[in-house]
Amino acid sequence: MYPEPIVRRAEDIEYEAVEAADGLRKGILIDAADGAPHFAIRRFELKAGATVPKHTNEVEHEQYVLEGQYVVGIAGEEYTVETGDSLLIPAGTIHWYRNEGETAASFLCAVPNGEDEIQLVE
Repeated sequence: MYPEPIVRRAEDIEYEAVEAADGLRKGILIDAADGAPHFAIRRFELKAGATVPKHTNEVEHEQYVLEGQYVVGIAGEEYTVETGDSLLIPAGTIHWYRNEGETAASFLCAVPNGEDEIQLVE
């Protein structure tokens, strides 16, 4: 059986601060609670000057930069990414974010449905 189609309006998305990060907000666009059988899509907003500490996730991340520019560290390498760039962060890979600019940035993040354990790395 296939899930029912769904359309979520931008104004219906609730954003919340991400506890482990300073200046990061997350909104769940679509996930298993909406009937999506395999993947969740989340939108993150990274404020100017925001930092996300080094961490790992148990699941892979596919990301797409919607707006702005920021630095992302992946497995010890730093990359400056901007609007239109895409990233793959494999499961278990140490990564972090830093917005050194004066404007906010945002990105989409697709992950498999299910549990995801996040571990901070010192």
